[in-house]
This record gives sequence, structure tokens and C-alpha cells, in this order.
Amino acid sequence: MADQPNVQATYEEAMNTGHAAAWDQNWEKAIGAYMMAVRAKPNDPAAHNSLGLALLQARRLQDALKIYERAHALDHDDPVPLEKSADVLERLGRLQDAAQQYMTVAELYLAQHDLEKAISNWERATRVTPGLIKVHQKLALAYERTGDKKQAVREYLTLAGNFQRIGKADTAIQAVERALRLEPKNPQALNALQALRSGAELTREATDDRLRMKDIEAVDAFEADPFAAMTLEATQADPRGPIGEAVELALEQLATDIFSNEMMMMQQSGMNVIQAIEYHRQGAIEEAIGAYQRAESVGVNFPALFMNIGDLMIQRERWKEAISYLERVQNAPQLMAGANHGLGIAYKELGKTRQATTCLIKTMQLVDMKMAISQDEAGQLGAVYDQLLNRCRNADEKTLSAMNQRFFGLLTGRDWKQRVELTRHQLEDAITDDPERLLDVASVSPEIIQAMNRIDSYMNNRRYILALDEAFNVVSKEPDYLAAHLKIGQVLVQMNRVHQAIEKYNLIAETYIARGNKARAGEILNEVIKIAPMDIRLRQTFIEFLEEDEKWPEILEQYISLADAYFELGDHSNSRTTYNQAIQLAQRIGADKSVVIKILHRLADLDMTRLEMRGAFRNYENIKNLNPADEKARKMLIELNFRLSDPAGAIRELDALLQHYAKERNGRAILELLEGWVDKRPNDEGVRSRLAAVYQQIKRNKEALEQLNALLELQLNNGRHADACQTIKRILPLQPPQQQHYLNLMQQLGCG
Repeated sequence: MADQPNVQATYEEAMNTGHAAAWDQNWEKAIGAYMMAVRAKPNDPAAHNSLGLALLQARRLQDALKIYERAHALDHDDPVPLEKSADVLERLGRLQDAAQQYMTVAELYLAQHDLEKAISNWERATRVTPGLIKVHQKLALAYERTGDKKQAVREYLTLAGNFQRIGKADTAIQAVERALRLEPKNPQALNALQALRSGAELTREATDDRLRMKDIEAVDAFEADPFAAMTLEATQADPRGPIGEAVELALEQLATDIFSNEMMMMQQSGMNVIQAIEYHRQGAIEEAIGAYQRAESVGVNFPALFMNIGDLMIQRERWKEAISYLERVQNAPQLMAGANHGLGIAYKELGKTRQATTCLIKTMQLVDMKMAISQDEAGQLGAVYDQLLNRCRNADEKTLSAMNQRFFGLLTGRDWKQRVELTRHQLEDAITDDPERLLDVASVSPEIIQAMNRIDSYMNNRRYILALDEAFNVVSKEPDYLAAHLKIGQVLVQMNRVHQAIEKYNLIAETYIARGNKARAGEILNEVIKIAPMDIRLRQTFIEFLEEDEKWPEILEQYISLADAYFELGDHSNSRTTYNQAIQLAQRIGADKSVVIKILHRLADLDMTRLEMRGAFRNYENIKNLNPADEKARKMLIELNFRLSDPAGAIRELDALLQHYAKERNGRAILELLEGWVDKRPNDEGVRSRLAAVYQQIKRNKEALEQLNALLELQLNNGRHADACQTIKRILPLQPPQQQHYLNLMQQLGCG
């Protein structure tokens, strides 16, 4: 037992390493890590599943197949290993085996009441092995039960084609007639019926399946009872939604727990639970509540019991009591979606909109993740709802209320699971295409979402009049739907009707403020400023808006942008005033010095534009004091010293910058600086002298000699004979071609 913690640590470390490698798509590393996890826990299905996935991605198909078979042996009730092994068999070209495996997986999902995944696997079976009569029959009935008439008709026509090709025309007619019951005016079905009755061969446009002779017995069974009901009733979702499903499961769990515990059956607590279950199933709500609470009072504290009492309290509209019980449904993953659904209902009725939204989103998240085929997919689905929850934190009550209304609608009815998945797909599209629309997508009907998509399509194709008409149509149906108003603003911008667009955006921002959603109002105003960056009044309004909430860092950025706008408009006086206000604010709120430096640079640029050299000099001095490594400031100080007729000061700044570059061992910067200044000031002796010394230091003697000769000529022309003597002494060690000329010149100058 002492080694158990070490085994667990080894297992967890290996799994984490494998997950990280898989995320980076380093499959060989992932395989090695997952194999270590399998060795640490040879009977762990999760490690085998992860290893199987890594082997599959690395195209080691035979190895992946063996691992998935082992994972299935470890957990017969988990359909995922079988589903993955079917995928491997398909890739290996073993299509009949793959089809059989997909059918087996479908039955497992069916037993788990997951019709959607069953359908998916039946479809895969028909794809890899055409002509599977039993599967097409199940698909047709499954689609019919889920309300997908189009797909059901397609499957019935597929069956008809297969029956005709083996000489079963009467049965084929029955299949087509079934399709016509679903869609009486379906043109393909009508044409197929006419063809069958006239003896013509059906076209294969509805299906390219081919019937295999091994399925003849399925045809015989079909003829005996062509449309016998499949055992799909269990796969239909409870019409009350997740809470109804959870209550049914809780009733089963309670009964199992009681009847499997002989001691409890003999005690009063057990008798109370049995009695409560009976009352509950009979619809005797008050009696059931009383029996459950008597069981609770003597120590029964099963999550299933709390689930059932919470549900009954909801039915009796005792909202606070319902919340107290449903919040106690812990450590029961299968009941959590139902518990959150119930909490959402109770919070909504108590007027606690935000709490209701959180519970409903968690409900959808739990439902959707439960339907995922792998842990990776579940994690991806969970991330979608996490983003939605984050967005909801800043949403206004009106948006949340609309969202709740939609969620309550889609979480009831026989097909609520399918509608949850459809809604999630819409949320995923919004996250990919335009995250700002996430709340809008969650809070309005699918018809409105489709209309908004049409607006985007029109805009992308520059059909602005159609986009505007569609947007006005949405607004007429949903006057408070601000996303449609935003679309109108965007279309107006594209049509270059900027003034009207700004008015629309301002109206939207005011509406958000009225709803208490200042964050979104701020985002809208920011968008308007991007449209009209030179609109001074707009920026001032935005600053006042931000000041109400004391958002000082954002206010500081707006001051800088406002000053920039003044500068671009040529209003230098207001620009300077606003830059100075920005500096004062930055110092007051303790902003990072980089922000102050940015403002000082803008002020210096303004001074340079107005040829106010001394003002620019002061600003660049301040920048250098704040950040000695600011190259632009230091270079400008050299420039300004020369312009202000202070060459000695310029050389001091030049030497200081050269020392800075030397400390950084940046030889290229030293050369570029000196060469640049020689080009700018060819008659400056100090600059040429320093460039010559650098050339000499790096053994570029030819360039050094050129600079020294130019320096010598300047000194001679200026009558600086002593300096000229020193320059000749620097030239001679470089062994110039006419050395005697320099020696003679030294004699003429009287060099010592």
C-alpha cells in the first residue's frame, strides 16, 4: 500500500505529459507518455483510450486497434473504444468489420438513451457498407421520431431503391408511401412512386446504396411488418427537459439503493423512501414531499432524494425551498444537469435573472458535454459555454431575460437534446465569426439569427440596400434587439453616410447606458470614435462618460488620442494643453513611465513642428532622464544642441550615446551614428576625429586615413596648426603612401 501514492503520481504525471504532447500534436512523445500511464495502471480505461488516440493520430493503426480492444474489454459499457476501433477498421479497409462495429456502437448508445449518437453511427455503417436494410430502417424511423423529415424521406427512398433491385416492388412501394406520409409533395418521392407503379427503374439520385444478398433475411422481416416500431421510446428525451430526465433517474437510483440494502428496507427510513417513490409516481405531490422529508429527518441524505424533493417543490411553486434542496445535489454527475435546470426555473420565478441565466447555461453545458464522444470533445464544448458565461457577467438584465426565455423554450419537448446541440453550433459560429455577437445569438430566435446572417452576406457582397432593408425588418420584429441597430450603423458607414451612422451609434450607446450596461456602451462609443477619429466633440463625450466610472487608464488614452486629433487638425494650442493634461493625469494615477514618455515625445514633435527648439530640447531632456536608453531622445538632443549653436553640448551628448552603445557592444550603431553625423556635418572636426578613431580601432585603416586627411585639411584651413600636428602623428602609423609629404608638412608646421 505504501507504493500506491507513487503509482498514482507516476500515472498522473504521465497522463499530463501525454495530454500536453497531444495538444502540440507531438504524437510519438504522447505515445511514450501514455504507455507509461498504462504501465502504471494496466486496468485504467482512460489511459488506454488516450494511448489509442495517439497511436491513431500517428497512423499506427494495428497498434491502435489492439489498444482500443483492450479499452473495451476494461469497460464494456463505454462505447468510445468501440467507436474508435470502428474508425480504425475503416481506415484499414476492413469495411464489413467496420460497419458491424458501428452498428454495435449504435446499439450501445441507444441503450444509453442517446439517439443522436446512435444515428451518427448507423450513418457511418451505411457509408462504409452500402445496402444494410436493418440500418436504413432504423435510420428512417429514428429520423422520423426526431422530426427530421427530410432525412427520413431520404432513408425511405434508399430502402425503396434497394427493394426494387432485388425484385421486391410491392415492398418498395410501401417504403415510398411511408415517405409521402411525411412529405406529401416531395418531388423525389412522387416520381419514385410513379416509376414503381409503371415498372420503371428508380434513379439513384436519392441513394447510391447497393443491397447485399446477406441482408435478404432483413428484407423478409421488413415485408412481414414493414414499419414495426423500433424500441426507440427510451431514446426520446423527457419532455420536461433535463429536470424530468434527472427525476426519472433519481427515482430509479433511490429504488435501487433501498432494495439493495436489506437493513434499510427493514427500517422506517427505507419504508418512508419506498412510500415517497410510490406517491411521487402517482402524482400525489404533498404526500410524496411528506414521506421524503420524513426519510430525510431520520438520516437519508442521498442526492437522488434531494433531487426529487427539489422537483416537487418546484411543482408546488415553493421556490426558495426548491433551491435549498437542489443546491444539495452534489457528487451526482448524472443529476447535475437536472438540478441546475430546476435552479434556473426557481431563480427565474424569484426574479433573480442573472442567477437563472448562470444555472441554465450550466444545464446546457452539462447536457452537451454528456453527449460528447470523447473527453477532448467535452472539453471543447465546455469552453464554448465558459465563454458565454464570461460574456454574461457584463450583460444587462434585458438581454439576460431574453436569453432565459429562449433557453427555457429549448430545454423542453421531446427533441430538447437536439435543440441544445443546434444552439451550441450557433454559439460556436458566433465565437469564430464575431465574438461580440455571442450574447445576441444566445438571446434571440433562430429566425432572427438567420436574418442577421443574411445581412452579413449582403454586406460582404456590397448589396447595402438589401442589407439595410433586412436590418430594418429585424428591428420591426424585435425593436429592442440592439445588434440589429448596430448592423444598421455598420451598413450606413459602408454607404458613407457617416453622420447618420454616428447618430445611430450614439442612440445605441445611450440605450445601453439606460439598461445599466455601461461596459457595452463604452465599446460602442469606442467604435464610433474609430469611424470618426477627428470628431473632437465625440471624444470629449467619451472622456466624460469614462470619468463617471473613474476609468483613469482609459481616460488617459483618450486624452492622448484627443490631443493627437487636435494636432492633426492643426489646433496646436489645444493639442499642447491636452497633452499636458494627460501628463498630469498620468502622474496623478501613477501610470507607467512609458506612457509619460510617449506623451513627452508627442509634445516634442509638436515643438519641432512649430520650430520651438528649446521647448523640444526640454522635453527630450525629460525623456532621457526617465529612460536613458531612449535612442530617439538622445539623437534629437545631439541635433538640437547643434541647431542651438552649442557644438560642445552636442559632442557631449554624442559621446554619452557612444558610451551607451559601447556598453551594449553595439558596434554597428556606433558606426551608423558617426557616419550619419559626418554626412550631416562634414566640417565638424570633432565628429570626423571620432569616426577616424573608430575605423582605426576596427582595423579599417583605409577609411581611417580618409577621415584623418579630411580632418587635417579642415584644421589647416582653420589655422589650427597644433591640432594639425597631432592629426599627422595619428596618420603616420597608418603608413600612408606619401609618408615623406607628411614628414615635410610637420617640418613646415614646426611640429615638436
